[in-house]
Amino acid sequence: MANDGTTPAERGGLPGLTLAAVGVVYGDIGTSPLYTLHAAFQPAGGLSPGTDAVLGVLSLVVWSLIVVVSLKYVTLVMRADNKGEGGVLALSALAQRSERRPRYAMVALSIAGAALFYGDGVITPAISVLSAAEGLHVVTPLFDRLVIPLSLAILAALFVVQHFGTGRVGRWFGPIMVVWFLVAGGLGLASIIRTPDVLRALSPLPAVAFFQTHHWQAFLALGAVVLAVTGCEALYADMGHFGRTPIRIAWFGLVLPALALNYFGQGALLLRQPAAINPFFMLAPRWALLPMVALATLATVIASQAVISGAFSISRQATQLGFLPRMRVLHTSATETGQVYIPRVNWLLMAAVVGLVTGFRTSSHMAAAYGVAATGTMAVTVVLAHHVARRTWGWTMPAAAAVFAPLMLADAAFFGANILKIGSGGWFPILLAAGIYFMISTWRRGRSALMNRLYARTMPLDRFVAWVRGDSIRRVPGTAAFLSGRPDVAPRSLMQNIEHNHVLHRRNLIVTVETEDRPHVSEHYRHDVRDWGEGVSSVLLRYGFMDRTDVLGALVECGLLTRDAAMMETSFFLSRVTPVPSDEPDLPPWREGLFVFLSHEAVSATEFLGLPPGRVIELGAQVKI
Repeated sequence: MANDGTTPAERGGLPGLTLAAVGVVYGDIGTSPLYTLHAAFQPAGGLSPGTDAVLGVLSLVVWSLIVVVSLKYVTLVMRADNKGEGGVLALSALAQRSERRPRYAMVALSIAGAALFYGDGVITPAISVLSAAEGLHVVTPLFDRLVIPLSLAILAALFVVQHFGTGRVGRWFGPIMVVWFLVAGGLGLASIIRTPDVLRALSPLPAVAFFQTHHWQAFLALGAVVLAVTGCEALYADMGHFGRTPIRIAWFGLVLPALALNYFGQGALLLRQPAAINPFFMLAPRWALLPMVALATLATVIASQAVISGAFSISRQATQLGFLPRMRVLHTSATETGQVYIPRVNWLLMAAVVGLVTGFRTSSHMAAAYGVAATGTMAVTVVLAHHVARRTWGWTMPAAAAVFAPLMLADAAFFGANILKIGSGGWFPILLAAGIYFMISTWRRGRSALMNRLYARTMPLDRFVAWVRGDSIRRVPGTAAFLSGRPDVAPRSLMQNIEHNHVLHRRNLIVTVETEDRPHVSEHYRHDVRDWGEGVSSVLLRYGFMDRTDVLGALVECGLLTRDAAMMETSFFLSRVTPVPSDEPDLPPWREGLFVFLSHEAVSATEFLGLPPGRVIELGAQVKI
């Protein structure tokens, strides 16, 4: 949402938002035809492109698009918005809002969903760009040696330019993707006209017959079929940027028809030429191969950009919610708070993507890894959405079971087919997600233990005010703002200042920053100020997990400071807490070391909270955990 408070519809209008949604939301799922059928009929899978197999796989693909994307995400899951925002963390916060206290299962699911989303963020750029570059093989096998270097060059350039933001180039995403869908659909339609018998796959009966005749091979084929619906999470995660209506119009009006035409066109080609090595590019006439490779490369770069931007967004949300240590966040737009760049996440993603391309080397080898990441995230989403339907929407158990049980069964089938490919690449997202899950859970447990130790022997603020009223502590001019994790106690930095300097400012602000389980907090709800007397006031500042934290700006807005006074007469006191090992640790030793490392790597509170560096005083403290 823009800083001016306008809604997406007010800023861009329905046509403009629909065009933008085509470019940003559907880049991932829109490039799936590059590798879906190519992966399904790989020789290593043992499934030959006979008529029954081609029609069966096509039937599974088209009905997956209808059930998983159209019904599950576009129609159902997008109803579960958290004040207009979507995504696994927003959904988790919505699911937990109906609980009196956070449930461990809900928290664990949200962490797992976030971890798998990072796996998707690594695999999508790698498999998309690599599959586009592989089109060079169709032009001539002499280009094979250029596929890996070209893919790495494109991906490296993509990550290097991230700090410029997507605002300048984003306006071209929509028109380019519209051209992509029109060309892909047109090529598919031309092929269908030559072999109209392929349209028999519009019925679910070929899918049923496929399972009856191929049994185990048909089940394994689901691991490739699910590639057709990867990118569903983008529909939900980007809902806050565009709204439901533009996303739905774009899906039913352009994206779904174009994808269906292209998949059926590839199937028609396979019926005519079962030995077709890359059915997507072989739909194009010979003279159009190089332009198609160029257009596919542009489309995959756009798809990659959308996922990378999503990784930045979810990292920011996770940091605000306390799932990750504080990180440096750069805002790349003066009007859109959602457009951010996180250097550390960018370079870690780049290293992982480069390693994935050089390690797997072909898009077919990555297909299993992609499927595990995508189906895992989809399964987490449907479980959380079921919880929201029961607790927030008030659905009865029979109604929820009737709707969500088939969706969960489909997700389980897709995940089961992919998990069997652990040895073929499925291990990568599992290992990556497990590492991220371990890091996030360690950080949360460590922060909880640290806060418990830090505030174990604190003085309640009412007792502190009574104490300073009767004590002869020397008062000095000016205002002191003490950052605290709790608004009702005297923070450690305040007590340290008195202990070491033996003075107390005439005006003291105890400032606490809280992140709500909603994406945005309205301005009138932002501040909660209480005067305790004796020149002591507590200030509770509330932010949503999509809001930019600006403590100085908030204190100015609520009238406690003027900007000039803040820069000239106000000192901000922070406790720089350093966790150290304890003889009776709250964490196992193997987690304790990781937490200490993450604490050292966290960006300073001064930068994260938007404080003026020249007015900050940090008081060190070591706390055993």
